[in-house]
Amino acid sequence: MPDHKRPAPAAVPIHDLISHRWSPRAFDAKPVETEKLRSLFEAARWAASSYNAQPWYFIVATKDDPVNYNKILSTFVEFNQGWAKNAPVVALSVAAHKMPHDGAQNRHAFHDVGQAAANLSLQATSLGLQVHQMAGIVPEKAREVFGIPENFEAVAGIALGYPGDHMTLPEGRLRDGETGKRERKPASSFVFTGKWGQVSPIIG
Repeated sequence: MPDHKRPAPAAVPIHDLISHRWSPRAFDAKPVETEKLRSLFEAARWAASSYNAQPWYFIVATKDDPVNYNKILSTFVEFNQGWAKNAPVVALSVAAHKMPHDGAQNRHAFHDVGQAAANLSLQATSLGLQVHQMAGIVPEKAREVFGIPENFEAVAGIALGYPGDHMTLPEGRLRDGETGKRERKPASSFVFTGKWGQVSPIIG
């Protein structure tokens, strides 16, 4: 488990890996070991996907590869560049829009890339790492910078590493986000049966 623990205040028991997964913006400068990075992408490899299409791709770089690291960072929106530049590893997830077996549009592609990223994040948590995924990227910049072909699209940015000291972040929103209360809407607001909005008795 990471040194900076922020377990989720779950309403019922959940696995520790899920409880301790969160999205820091403060990262330690310590490099992430290559074998651990390989483990993260192996976990992503074994995610479930529609028709086993495996539509996920990742573009990744560490600070040991400053050219590609900065290329990835350049595809993040300015706000995210401001804190992600301290993470020892950055990445982009990419989705394939077409099914490999028949070329049909894969309407589940983003869903399945998300499953791969979730596997990656939980594996990271098990290794004492944390992952911050971000919607704030510029997909067309990613296409331009990395030559992403047609029918593929950058989905999200990723910063990962060992959790760092929240006091290294600017005072205010960023720093407060590292220590504030973790909240989620209740399961009763999204688990239904019978008709939309009718709470399932499973939830109580």
